[in-house]
Amino acid sequence: MASTFPPLPSSQPSIHLDSPSLHTLLSPHLLIPHFRTSLPTFSLSIHSPPRLSYTLPSPSSSSSNTLLLMPCWSTDPSLPYLFVKTVTVFPSNSSFLPPLPGVHATVSLFHSLTGAPLASLDGTSLTFLRTSAVAGLASSLLSLPSSQTLLIIGSGGLSKYLISAHRVARPSINHIFIWNRTASKALELVNELRKKEPDSSTVTFDYAENLDEVIGLADIVSCATSSTSPIVKGRLLKPGAHLDLVGSFLPTMKECDDEALLRGRVFVDFEVAMDEAGELVGAFERGVLRREDVAGTLTELAGSKKEGRKRDDDVTVFKSVGTAVVDFLAAQLAYESFIKT
Repeated sequence: MASTFPPLPSSQPSIHLDSPSLHTLLSPHLLIPHFRTSLPTFSLSIHSPPRLSYTLPSPSSSSSNTLLLMPCWSTDPSLPYLFVKTVTVFPSNSSFLPPLPGVHATVSLFHSLTGAPLASLDGTSLTFLRTSAVAGLASSLLSLPSSQTLLIIGSGGLSKYLISAHRVARPSINHIFIWNRTASKALELVNELRKKEPDSSTVTFDYAENLDEVIGLADIVSCATSSTSPIVKGRLLKPGAHLDLVGSFLPTMKECDDEALLRGRVFVDFEVAMDEAGELVGAFERGVLRREDVAGTLTELAGSKKEGRKRDDDVTVFKSVGTAVVDFLAAQLAYESFIKT
């Protein structure tokens, strides 16, 4: 979607887009095609410095808390925005009663001509919506069009968004498995999804008790965890499977083993993933994989500059760490859609 220069802040007061508003403005049906056209069109004019990541003290010895700062701006006159996103990642929040979201975020959008604020947005919802839409776009470009079985690994806040995005990308999906290290959380999500969609003739939701067995059944495996040890074993992926890795964003995190990378054609959302994603950083350090073995970025795929799947039995791997570029484009779509209403 090409932007039109918005009114100056003096005539357009700053607005706040809360979570319900964003869910109306940024459904996967709208956001996936927006990314598909906007990433190739605007990628060279959007500037996103490496995000700042700070490890924060945590009372839990099994996890660490993280503060992320992500600025972004455009030099294209048709995309006249400055953007700042602040994110906190507190994995232990799920242990509270009642559980709290593990990720919180705020987003600020400014006018690039004056620097005046245009909008504040619920960054948590924006993060879930853009992350899942990126995964959905990659799935539409890499997974088999006939994909029917989806496995979701992790049952945190992102999981439901990933299910929605993958189903938009591949409407043929009719069986969804959910696995989580804490079985009760996976079962809780399965029951919630069954209640929301009781018609089992459309899609079946099941709890995956034995992960290794279910991996071999899945056409699409989507991981959204903060694991520091491999969960997905590459040897178990079925021929033609698509592996979607969206959870890890630090070199210490990893959701799959080296064999999954070796079996697949590996793509990343942005080149920065090769410096931040634990799966790739570790493989590079061990000499298992070279940076030039990564087949391309999502922007190159969306712009048809790189070929994705070559054969039906190819295993494809998509690694996403997220950058301010997709947050920027999501915020742009939400803001412009809102002021047009």
